[in-house]
Amino acid sequence: MFVESLHHEEIIKKGDLFLRYGQKNWKIGKVVSGVLRGYAIDEMGNEMTTHFYREGDMVFGNYIPDVACSMNIEAIEESIITTAIFSEIMSHVNKNEEITKIMNTSFHKLNTQLQSRLIALSNLKSIEKYTLFLKEYPNLLNRVPHYHIANFLGITPTQLSRARKEFAEK
Repeated sequence: MFVESLHHEEIIKKGDLFLRYGQKNWKIGKVVSGVLRGYAIDEMGNEMTTHFYREGDMVFGNYIPDVACSMNIEAIEESIITTAIFSEIMSHVNKNEEITKIMNTSFHKLNTQLQSRLIALSNLKSIEKYTLFLKEYPNLLNRVPHYHIANFLGITPTQLSRARKEFAEK
């Protein structure tokens, strides 16, 4: 198959980075197994978790190849990722139906997740954010440290603990 000829498998150890902030965004990947998180660091040195990537998700530092990555992408558990050269993949968009469909589906999924997260961060209570997280990221609760989940939801670990308790009592 044409698409398979463009990529190879890469193993990312727990704690290692798939992409680094500021690094040239030259590769794109698809998670075969494992979990990764995207995060940025603010001017005070605080990490802000912006994404979780799990099996089947596309992983890239931003939407444009060969520019600086807008975040770090770290393996939360050992992960296997099929990787390809981002610019090469993008050169086949609109020329190859399979690649076009994969990229459109991936960009749409990421955009939907980002919109949902923005709404949740600005409008929802802790319990509602937690419930939405469970819906959008099933099976990640026991794979991702809770402090990363709390950070992703824009709440403290204590607020997450209370939300989890409230959810369990429902």
